[in-house]
Amino acid sequence: MIRYKFANETDQEFASTLKKRVNDYFKDNNLSKNANKQMIIKTVIAMSVYLVPFFIMIFGNITQIPLLFALWIAMGFGKCFIGTSVMHDTLHGSYSKNKTVNFLMGISVLVLGIAPSIWKIQHNVLHHTYTNIEHADEDIQPRFVLRFTPNQPRRWFHRYQHIYSVFFYGLLTLVWVVIKDFFKLIDYKKKGLVKSGASYYLHHLEIVGRKIIYFAVFLALPIYILPIPVWMTVVMFITMHFVTGVMLSLIFQTAHVIPSSDFIEQEEEKIERNFSVHQILTTSNYAMNNKFLTWCIGGLNFQVEHHLFPSICHVHYASLSKIVQQTTKEFNLPYHSHHTFGAAINSHFKQLKDLGRG
Repeated sequence: MIRYKFANETDQEFASTLKKRVNDYFKDNNLSKNANKQMIIKTVIAMSVYLVPFFIMIFGNITQIPLLFALWIAMGFGKCFIGTSVMHDTLHGSYSKNKTVNFLMGISVLVLGIAPSIWKIQHNVLHHTYTNIEHADEDIQPRFVLRFTPNQPRRWFHRYQHIYSVFFYGLLTLVWVVIKDFFKLIDYKKKGLVKSGASYYLHHLEIVGRKIIYFAVFLALPIYILPIPVWMTVVMFITMHFVTGVMLSLIFQTAHVIPSSDFIEQEEEKIERNFSVHQILTTSNYAMNNKFLTWCIGGLNFQVEHHLFPSICHVHYASLSKIVQQTTKEFNLPYHSHHTFGAAINSHFKQLKDLGRG
């Protein structure tokens, strides 16, 4: 993997002006860049949306199949809610500077069944550093059946990817909790992103331990307790993951894989852009006026602000967007945004359709 470097000597005035204005905002309003009381309340609600249906299922002596399906689907929404609104901030280090709080928030990662160390490499390091750069940003990495950028090979069946992509999006978290962490650990070791020796084997043990806990609690326990066939419980478990996978894919893909985004492919290590400008050109917002959606998906409809300031908690993104919009306008830079989430989804599937045909 090429270790790209940005030409931060360009557009320095824009980057420094934006950074100063954001810092002044927190200083002038005497605000912390981390979570506030509202965030703590949201954390409790998010965990409840995921765990309460599970407890009802386990202890409620429920035998009605439709009701059990509904509870698993509710858990799918809850899993997405935790992932976007709690885990995401926690693993970015923007939830709190308090080690005890961060340790407790680690529970949000444990109940989702993923390895935080692997997630941080793929998301925090590769995606956030090399956004939409071919062979570096794994979020746009071709999956053979899906073509995400004009730089990737086109196959005949990509003509239909805007139709079948939802199925593969639904497999996102299921594949992750079953095998992805293991394959990524091996891959990151080869790329030098994970150290060899004892550290590598400790990573393996951590992943195995987390998987055992996750599958014992959220699959084996329901199989043992629920008075329905094993295969039906497995189908419901997969359904939960499918709901989460589709939701997470649409939340994230609509910010980067759309017609307005730049896609970079080059062999040279030097990217001829300032890092902040690169984030603006490869990222888009949506539904910025929809406070309910903003609350539900952890402010990830403000992806521009998130990519510019990932260490700041999402509760501040709406306010920061006004500063970013003002500054980009002054420096004649674009600020991409769709008015609604639906418009962003349509834009994403239009991009998939166009990429499949040419």
